[in-house]
Amino acid sequence: MWGSWDPFPDDAYVAAQRAGVLESGKHLEAISDALRDVRPMKAAFERNYVKNIDADNTMGKISKREMLNGIRADINKFKDEKKVDRLVMIWCASTEIFIEPGPQHEDIESFEKAIDANDPMIAPSMLYAYAAILEGVPFANGAPNLAVDTPVLRKLATERKVAISGKDFKTGQTLMKTVLAPMLKARMLGLAGWYSTNILGNRDGEVLDDPDNFKTKEESKLGVLEDILQPTLFPELYGDVYHSVKINYYPPRGDNKEGWDNIDIFGWLGYPMQIKVNFLCRDSILAAPLALDLVLFTDLAQRAGIGGIQEWLSFYYKSPQVAPGLKPEHDLFVQLAKLKNTLRWMMGEDQITHLGREYYDEA
Repeated sequence: MWGSWDPFPDDAYVAAQRAGVLESGKHLEAISDALRDVRPMKAAFERNYVKNIDADNTMGKISKREMLNGIRADINKFKDEKKVDRLVMIWCASTEIFIEPGPQHEDIESFEKAIDANDPMIAPSMLYAYAAILEGVPFANGAPNLAVDTPVLRKLATERKVAISGKDFKTGQTLMKTVLAPMLKARMLGLAGWYSTNILGNRDGEVLDDPDNFKTKEESKLGVLEDILQPTLFPELYGDVYHSVKINYYPPRGDNKEGWDNIDIFGWLGYPMQIKVNFLCRDSILAAPLALDLVLFTDLAQRAGIGGIQEWLSFYYKSPQVAPGLKPEHDLFVQLAKLKNTLRWMMGEDQITHLGREYYDEA
């Protein structure tokens, strides 16, 4: 059972047709009736957070408190109409402008006061996350916005035993970085520079064409290498890395994103080498399975009574949300091991260690 908020009024069938990601006759027509039944609710939307979108299916120019109440009412109406007793909310909407955590996000009193004051530090994604937690609905954040990654909402989710996770689906270029960077570190190959550029023509690319929105995405994409390579421990290899990330809006490409990477490395005795990556990918095709997995696993965590931050779902995110004071794990293979071991722990099964001594030690 699916529902959505969207600043555009198209039902899921029309939206899919316009996006042009899936072949209509091959994949859409067989489920057209089900898609037409998914009609978006009016979005809690403020254009100053997503400047390149001009939307008309919104709650209008109302206060943040009214938006919060509207989202909560929508959640309960959907639950009643569809006769469901469990929900998961996942943010698949646009990247908002860059916001740093401030005093407004420290505790409930400050957060509530900021909502009533229509403080610009309270973005729509935070209202959705807050509404979800208040209604006992687990929340997964597929964008780099703060959303649920603030002290007040982390604490509230833990207290109310509501599962939360984020941030930013790891689908393309950053996915490749979290595969290649661990290889460089494992072999102790030095890194001089990593230049990344993307061309993208869908609505995501249009939104990120604004510098304030790109700043949010850039912060998410830039942190990966430093956390994996640990330059303070290996300064001769990774202490002076030039890392640049660009995203270019190019409408003719549509959803078919291209990520190009030039990686300058050096090996034994400092001899330079290069790695080139040209990833011709499909943005939505890579992201959709992640969204589905996250919905299923988030619901599992909620049913298992595991509230608060779901670090074990880091496998799906560029900028994994972790407990305060912890550094996120970005290595894709460590993340996968953590995901599998958490599932085994839930089942009461032994953890995977890869030790393998049982094949060689005498009984």
